[in-house]
Amino acid sequence: MSSSTQHPSKKASRRDFLKVGATVLGTSAVLAACGPQATEVANLPDLTSGNSIPLEDLIAAAKTEGQLTTIALPHDWANYGEIIETFKTKYGLTINELNPDAGSADELEAIRANKESKGPQAPDVIDIGIGHTATALADGLVAKYKVSTWDSIPDDAKNPDGYWWGEYYGVLAFEVVKPDVENTPQDWEDLLKPEYKGKVAMAGDVLKSNQAVQTVMAAGLSRTGGDIEKAPEAGLQFWKEMVDSGNFIPVIADQGRIAQRETLIVMEWDYLALANRDALGGNPELDIVVPKSGVLAGPYAGGISAYAPHPYAARLWWEFVMSDEGQNLYLKGYAHPIRYNDMAARGVIPADLAAKLPPAENYERATFLSVEQLQASNKYITENWRKVVYGE
Repeated sequence: MSSSTQHPSKKASRRDFLKVGATVLGTSAVLAACGPQATEVANLPDLTSGNSIPLEDLIAAAKTEGQLTTIALPHDWANYGEIIETFKTKYGLTINELNPDAGSADELEAIRANKESKGPQAPDVIDIGIGHTATALADGLVAKYKVSTWDSIPDDAKNPDGYWWGEYYGVLAFEVVKPDVENTPQDWEDLLKPEYKGKVAMAGDVLKSNQAVQTVMAAGLSRTGGDIEKAPEAGLQFWKEMVDSGNFIPVIADQGRIAQRETLIVMEWDYLALANRDALGGNPELDIVVPKSGVLAGPYAGGISAYAPHPYAARLWWEFVMSDEGQNLYLKGYAHPIRYNDMAARGVIPADLAAKLPPAENYERATFLSVEQLQASNKYITENWRKVVYGE
């Protein structure tokens, strides 16, 4: 998920349950397969209320579907690789992974394009920048569902009716290849220095990626002293100067390009940058810096396609990801779980995982934008990116 996001590696797992419901539903599924009457449908849990489904019933229903289709979940993004493998092992479902490097806009388009299709290109679940949730909701692309841990998700990080909810967040950081870059930039304005010519890249396409749009916004917040209304235009002007100076490379940076030293300074969500540092193991060495100003937090939101071919597997996926186990798998990938405060209060966050996070003061300066602010800034930046930055 070269985005928005970001979406920004991921992993998760879950608890065992009673098998009575599975036996009942499994039997009805066999009967349906042997005869013309689809009696299993009458026994499957209701999907219309949006309320959480008892886990044993949900597992049984998901097993009648047998699989789940995800999109935009690269394995090195927020630990999604481990989350996916844990889910498969735990529930015995097959996962069809679509376009891991898609951006948030691509995810929504995949739902639109496959409304009438139940085939392998139709996603069941999405993981998008929160700024894209307004479009998903307005276009009727998501179904409502309140996971069993719903009450512990902060109110400002979820739709009150259950159409989307926050999963995790990070802040934008500079990822710097050493010793190729002698002086590590400490703030956004540093990136304009002549010594960084041909060295700076984003981790996504501004026209598709939430992560890239927020990179523009963060630079604007730095330049305006935190003025959210003026930041989109200021951010575009900053990146125009980056292009004019020759410092910005218009390629999408990823772990491979970083490893090959093609992109020496990259702006990414901190959890991606820290995961790259671990994965590359010093070859090359990476310096990860949260800028002194323009610290922008980026929550990502989960949702279920309103046209999901496997609606029960989709809900089971989110029950797992939003459980304590699933949330700790995000943390293992350096992403802050959206339920972090609740889990910390209950003492269910392993000390070794908490200790892996950067210092708390790095996050005290972070700006969290509302959905409305994200939507407005996203619209302005994407509509004016090529005109302002490239003069087109």
